[in-house]
Amino acid sequence: MSQADETLSPETIPAKRKSKRVAIYTRVSTIDQHPETQLYDLREMARQRGYEIVSEYSDKISGAKQKRPGLDQLMADAGRHKFDVVLVWAFDPMARSVRHFLEILDELNHLGIEFVSFRENIDTGGPLGRAMIVIVGAIAELEKNLIVERVRAGMRRARLEGRQIGRAPLKINREQLIDDRCSGMSLTERRSIAYRGLLFAA
Repeated sequence: MSQADETLSPETIPAKRKSKRVAIYTRVSTIDQHPETQLYDLREMARQRGYEIVSEYSDKISGAKQKRPGLDQLMADAGRHKFDVVLVWAFDPMARSVRHFLEILDELNHLGIEFVSFRENIDTGGPLGRAMIVIVGAIAELEKNLIVERVRAGMRRARLEGRQIGRAPLKINREQLIDDRCSGMSLTERRSIAYRGLLFAA
């Protein structure tokens, strides 16, 4: 066999690398928000990495809600090995707490599925990426708790200073209300009479 034939033999030709199948997950907090911005970034990232997008999942729901149809379907399809990578715009919208987030990562890890975050530029394909996920997740949870505590402290200080928090209490003339009810007058009718009285007084 000549040197040329040996060079072109099947054993010496590297097999074409199969592109990884990727699932994209997005979540926005309210129905007024749209996931298109996240989707644009994630689709572009998948294209640059040579990923094949096989599924896209989305939720429009608060981060604290237990039920997330999009995430639940993603995890169900992960169990069926429908993709090799989960790609998200940021990891904090994916779970309602650090504990929940780590549970998701642990399940994906057991299934051999990588987790990639666009904003944090973190990839769990290696041990460093997995460690960074835990650290950044813990910091995000700490920041959230600090914000909640600052709000509560501000409300306590306002109460001590005698300031009104929230709506002012509704002032009701209970005796007049009872007389109106006994006479068959509804609250709406009483309001209408009071409003007309204010107009004439002006």
